[in-house]
Amino acid sequence: MTYDLYIGDRTFSSWSLRGWLMLKKFGLDFNTHLVGLYAGTMADEMAHLAPAKLVPTLRLADGTVVGESLAMAETLAEQNPDAHMWPKDASARATARWISAEMASSFGAIRGQCPMQLQHVNVGFAVDAALQSDLDRIEVLWAHASRFKGDGPWLFGAYSIADAMFAPVAARVVGYDLPVSDAARSYCMTVLKDSAFKAWRASGQEVTYDPFPYDMGVPTKDWPV
Repeated sequence: MTYDLYIGDRTFSSWSLRGWLMLKKFGLDFNTHLVGLYAGTMADEMAHLAPAKLVPTLRLADGTVVGESLAMAETLAEQNPDAHMWPKDASARATARWISAEMASSFGAIRGQCPMQLQHVNVGFAVDAALQSDLDRIEVLWAHASRFKGDGPWLFGAYSIADAMFAPVAARVVGYDLPVSDAARSYCMTVLKDSAFKAWRASGQEVTYDPFPYDMGVPTKDWPV
């Protein structure tokens, strides 16, 4: 079974990264189609996928179109049960679904104030109360997940859809040098050092932007990985 995945610019499209990781990390066969999220051509390039209009969008082998990342996740997990895309343990699986759903519906401050960018690290970015509240809540969820992780490096030990959902958060924590605990930062670096994430970022670096879309007006330093 071969899937078709439609994504936006890799350096900036956080939701595209989530969808791509769901397929890449579990060894699923898929074709990637890059649409012009920043070039202004996305609507035309996705017209044949209507009513889907955002990235990522998944097209199944039978032509069925699936929008929204969590719908994609559940569809892929249902069609590929041997991939164990959710944790095997029932309690861990329920918790992974919970925190993934909260990720999809919440955290407006970190999304709005810290757009994902994989170019560099912003130094001295100001953290207000709303952003700090989001960071505190993320740490609560990650700590709650850790009760299931055992010796594994991921949120629930083995890689799961939950890790794909939180990968852009890890990128934001590092990309804006946000204040988090040592445990949370260690997890973020695990995400950034993963071979799939590095491959995604490397592809994004092949495209240059002038001007750069997200100049935060603060000094920058090199990406750490």
